[in-house]
Amino acid sequence: MVRLFSGRFDRQAQTWTEETSRTVRPKAVARVPLSTDVPEAYAADYREACNVLVDSPKASAALSRRCLQHLLREKAQVKPSDLYNEIQELLDRGSLPSHIADSVDAVRNIGNFASHPIKSRASGEIVPVEPGEAEWNLDVLESLFDFYFVGPARTQARKDALNKKLADAGKPTLK
Repeated sequence: MVRLFSGRFDRQAQTWTEETSRTVRPKAVARVPLSTDVPEAYAADYREACNVLVDSPKASAALSRRCLQHLLREKAQVKPSDLYNEIQELLDRGSLPSHIADSVDAVRNIGNFASHPIKSRASGEIVPVEPGEAEWNLDVLESLFDFYFVGPARTQARKDALNKKLADAGKPTLK
């Protein structure tokens, strides 16, 4: 946080007269930094979604969905379609832990608010994307990054360390 002042200095009286002041806070979303195991192609979209969250939850949700679709097509190898069907294909495989699968499934509903003007049946007003919903999209991406990149890299590093220890001891290594 920085406090900015403007005013004038009276040289004769040796006094400062404040005319305006304002507090400036840097824009930032408090999120845990991504692991370096997450490829830059995904990390860049994720960071952009984080950076616009405060100004536009709708834009953040749309960017998160774009990142998710890229991840599903490239890493999960789903058949390209619309995101709704791509998510369904992934869920039908049963390859995700249930807590991640449930959250990925919820992204479809949040995404409809971000991408399409859906009206409330009660009020007739367009339903906005709330900041908490856009943050949930980011949480889902973090879970998927952990599942596809961070967890496997951590396991491989442990396996490599154990194999080195086994090899140094003259024992057969893990496959």
